Amino acid sequence: MVLREPTGWRKSSRSHQETACVEVGSVGSGAAVRDSKNLDAGYFTTTSRQWRLFVDALKSGRFER
Repeated sequence: MVLREPTGWRKSSRSHQETACVEVGSVGSGAAVRDSKNLDAGYFTTTSRQWRLFVDALKSGRFER
């Protein structure tokens, strides 16, 4: 399977001018995630369903301590 390069990298609007953030981009029908301070480290990909479930969990506060 040939994977396209991610496009449209963006950071959360809540990150403001911080450099220690993650960025998300579009790849196929899913998402790609990378470390904004270490772009040479590459990225990982998720399916659209995995990404949606992760974002929903974040919004619900599931990962807050």
